[in-house]
Amino acid sequence: MKITHVESFRVPVPAVDPPFRWREGLAGSSPAGEGGILRIGTDAGVEGVAFFSRPGAAVMLDDLVERVFRPELIGQDPLRREWIWHRVWELDRIHELPLPTLGLIDTALWDLAGRLHGLPTWQVLGGYRTEIPAYASTSTFGSIPEFLDVADQSLELGYRGIKLHAWGDAVRDAELIGALREHVGDDVPLMYDGSAGFDLPDAIYVGRALSDANYLWYEEPMREFSITAYGRLARAVDVPLLVAETSDGAHMNSADFIMQGAATFGVRASTTLRGGITGAMRTAHLADSYRLRAEVHGSDIPNQHLCMAISNTTYYESLVTSRRVVRERCVDADGLVHAPTGPGIALPSGLDYPQELHPYVHQSL
Repeated sequence: MKITHVESFRVPVPAVDPPFRWREGLAGSSPAGEGGILRIGTDAGVEGVAFFSRPGAAVMLDDLVERVFRPELIGQDPLRREWIWHRVWELDRIHELPLPTLGLIDTALWDLAGRLHGLPTWQVLGGYRTEIPAYASTSTFGSIPEFLDVADQSLELGYRGIKLHAWGDAVRDAELIGALREHVGDDVPLMYDGSAGFDLPDAIYVGRALSDANYLWYEEPMREFSITAYGRLARAVDVPLLVAETSDGAHMNSADFIMQGAATFGVRASTTLRGGITGAMRTAHLADSYRLRAEVHGSDIPNQHLCMAISNTTYYESLVTSRRVVRERCVDADGLVHAPTGPGIALPSGLDYPQELHPYVHQSL
């Protein structure tokens, strides 16, 4: 079997309604734009797709397919995923590929593999579980009462925990951290994501508040450029750190966080930021060898497959971005996400796809 065509498609992606915001200094939800779909086809008639949804995705993907991906992939065996994954890293040395594009080819090839075997990709990966609890991962709201109300709604809807994305103000965030713990009690798992808003002194200040409030993990308080800084943070606070989310280098970078003693809870795994399915699985197996967690990052269909295939992950991350909480469609009333059942990975439903992509769109039960 050989790859015979590599194509990009554009699909309109509407703005989130209502719009939401992140911490001070970061952009909020994206305006309406165009996403990109990568499709890889073969002489056996089997194809695989991957969805690229970041701002500017369509233009970026069109360029990469024409200039890099198609010339490299035509004629290759789509089942040699390991070789192709390594080849993408070679290409990155010269082209400096944007981080979210490093895993697109790999994700499409894993989708192709699932379709070839008539199985969901998580089963082709081996499969570990068939359901996983979800936590509500908030955007940034305006006040402590707003956050507490969102937490109440989320728990009533079945979510099994709450993760805060707060304001990026150490003193104000620490006040929210304590208020939420007092409000929900000791039994609800709570997490906090600093969205890289702090330097080391402020990260320590917030970390001590999280330790006092018994939060489950502390995520990305600083940009992940200085692993040394994260090692110092880990030694200064008791709350466990979840690290290596947005840093380049997939499992190779995650390994350095672990060796510096910075990954006291674990590391992040995702298709978007850790080099596709293959990179995420490498990261998970690395973490497992040190008896650490590999928590799957982000709300999308490929990451649902990762959640079912990775043994050392705990939750599915489900974004909650409005003050009127609406439970994500894949999360049931008990706060569980169930394993996908269709072949391959699938594209998200609800978008205006070209006709030729309709067979790849997720079909809701």
